[in-house]
Amino acid sequence: MFLITSLKKGFQAGLQTTWTLGKVIFPVTLIVSLLQHTPVLPWLIKLIQPVMGIFGLSGEAAIPLVLGNMLNLYAGIAAILTLDLSVKEVFILAVMLSFSHNLIIESTVAAKVGIKIWVILLVRIGLAVSSAIMINLLWKGGAETAQYGFIPKQAAAPEGYLEIGLSAVQKAGLGIVQLALIVIPLMIIIQYLKDKGFLTVFSRWMAPVTRMLGMKENTSMTMVAGLTIGLAYGAGVMIKAVEEDGVSYRDLTLAFIFLVACHAVVEDTLIFVPLGIPVLPLLIIRIVTAVLLTMAVGAIWDRFEHTSRKEATYEN
Repeated sequence: MFLITSLKKGFQAGLQTTWTLGKVIFPVTLIVSLLQHTPVLPWLIKLIQPVMGIFGLSGEAAIPLVLGNMLNLYAGIAAILTLDLSVKEVFILAVMLSFSHNLIIESTVAAKVGIKIWVILLVRIGLAVSSAIMINLLWKGGAETAQYGFIPKQAAAPEGYLEIGLSAVQKAGLGIVQLALIVIPLMIIIQYLKDKGFLTVFSRWMAPVTRMLGMKENTSMTMVAGLTIGLAYGAGVMIKAVEEDGVSYRDLTLAFIFLVACHAVVEDTLIFVPLGIPVLPLLIIRIVTAVLLTMAVGAIWDRFEHTSRKEATYEN
């Protein structure tokens, strides 16, 4: 009876979360998929090509940068594999896309959790731009041509309005199916662990890490979800954490700042292996940046709140 109750509650929570996120992911995926077959993306690429030199990149590197940010990492990497770039250029693109990819969907999902979109965009784009400039200035090597591990087979582009429309609907629909296949089982597992009291133990284990980053223990599930399965799919767990665990807006903001710099660490790191670049430095850059940025923002936030309370006390 206990197991059935947990399964039922978890399944209902999974369906509800899938519906909440699906209302965002489906239309956004549909619109972006349609934009691929309009002059919009070529216009964006042409717009940013002149500034590529600031990041140590050639003009054609704007193609994977725009595709990765408008679509996802897979689109960005597929574009890189079609270009003759140096190891340094590929590494810079990998770092930029690690911080800043799938901006539209992941930023919109973040807004569903309660974080302001401008905060997410500022952090992600700011990290991508600043990291590229620093790597370009500090790294003097990597001039040799990158040797890619493999080149994926490119699917034939749809032709005609009907085929383009059907392809866009199919992508959006598959996105919802994938979301449900991940979120529903995850919610069932979390509900079972919560009912058995395991999450309390897990929160205590994570306490030193969350405290170091300036957050309370109840942010542990939010952090783990984002680190393992990413922002878009992990948002389901984050929404439930805010509703049930009483995660404060401050801690939620800090958790998201950490996760926008360092989420889906295994998948988003290994996906760059075919590009023939060293992925360990890429992982280290993401983790160190996330830790330092989160601690800095937390310290500034606390100082600002302390100053505000002192001023309020003097006024009273």
